[in-house]
Amino acid sequence: MKYDLIIVGAGPSGIFTAFELNRMCPDKKILLIEQGKSIRKRHCPKDKTKECINCQPYCSITTGFSGAGAFSDGKLSLSPEVGGDLPELIGYEYVQELINYTDEIYLDFGADTKVEGVESKEEIKEVRRKAIEAGLKLVDCPIRHLGTEKAQDIYGKIEQHLVDNGIEIRFSTQAVDVIIEDGALKGVILTDAVRKAKMEEVYGDTVVISAGRKGADWLKSLCVKHNIAHRAGTVDIGVRVEVRNEVMEKVNNILYESKLIGYPRPFRDKVRTFCQNPGGFVSQENYDNNLAVVNGHSYKDRKSNNTNLAILSSHNFKHPFNEPIKYGAKVAELLNMLGDGSIIVQRYGDILDGKRTWQNELSRSNVIPTLPDAVAGDLTSAMPYRTMTNILNFIEALNTVVPGFAGTETLLYGPEVKFYSNKVEISEDFETSIKNLYCLGDSSGWTRGLMMASLMGVRMGQILGKGTHLNG
Repeated sequence: MKYDLIIVGAGPSGIFTAFELNRMCPDKKILLIEQGKSIRKRHCPKDKTKECINCQPYCSITTGFSGAGAFSDGKLSLSPEVGGDLPELIGYEYVQELINYTDEIYLDFGADTKVEGVESKEEIKEVRRKAIEAGLKLVDCPIRHLGTEKAQDIYGKIEQHLVDNGIEIRFSTQAVDVIIEDGALKGVILTDAVRKAKMEEVYGDTVVISAGRKGADWLKSLCVKHNIAHRAGTVDIGVRVEVRNEVMEKVNNILYESKLIGYPRPFRDKVRTFCQNPGGFVSQENYDNNLAVVNGHSYKDRKSNNTNLAILSSHNFKHPFNEPIKYGAKVAELLNMLGDGSIIVQRYGDILDGKRTWQNELSRSNVIPTLPDAVAGDLTSAMPYRTMTNILNFIEALNTVVPGFAGTETLLYGPEVKFYSNKVEISEDFETSIKNLYCLGDSSGWTRGLMMASLMGVRMGQILGKGTHLNG
């Protein structure tokens, strides 16, 4: 079987590559490969079981059409300042054009027309003033909030659009390797993702790998095996913080998501907030080797009494160690071991007092955990000293911006690790050192989040459609 384009991974970047190429060249034969299920068949049984049952062979929260994006907080960041390093590759102004173009596609499929964080300019100035006082930088970023449940509806419509327009999607199908001949990519080797059988070779003129954070480690292994140019990137390790809505109310109303960056003493590593969810819910995601990490969801119509957000500490490694993904996985494994396979939650005040948190202490707190099967414990027994120090000092600084954030009952969940640290060397057209092979999205190391991954796919589709400009 021969295709014009084979796309590995039906996350946002893969979806929008197929969408845009099909729009420009409807006669092109496109194959979209996805390890998981159709979005309408993705379901987490935790709604009924009330605890993670470690679904096999993969977690539906992270795997399936639209990737982790379908079950994320569903926020589109509408600024080039947020979402990775792609602007450094193709330019900030061009990325903003692509954001505007891609945003219109989301609107066409039913995204909320309201944009958060563009009003209350005087109040934003006051938040910035407090951030400067605390030694933090406030990043302005308009947000279009899809909502976890609405995002699934939108991606469901996009999936149906692709099928209706002749794009072949193979679900429960896993790419295990690529076929390279004479320095050029010719195809991919597939297997049944459930039974791990029926190996098959498919060939295409072009192959795009958009495997998401879930596939970052697999893509790294391909780079090593086939000498695809790449380099070690940054690994983000941190916690998910949860406080009462009353603590975050002012910032939530003004900005919806306050993106703050700091370089706290003594290490001066980059520490940032990420994925803020007003009235949201802390969630669990499972990766390969039964690795459990924490995340956050934010629905449009279903709200909790709490706000959660991630605080991530960035770490870079040099000679002789250059395996940041493995480092992050080892930290997560150790925390999982202490939690007996579950997410650990600890009160901020208990960390300062040098003690673990006990379950009965959580039950009488003002902040009731929205992740009910999180296990009370001690993050400091497994979290690296440097990372923990960065997080605690950042929380102290953030308390200047949001009084009460560093309250004794503030909850910290761990681990939160972002597996996109391998960075593939690509051209401005996203081509790798192997001819006909392109890498996109979070697995490439160039993007972080829905919008950047989506617009990278849009540009890829335009490039393959021989259109290098938005109107091409």
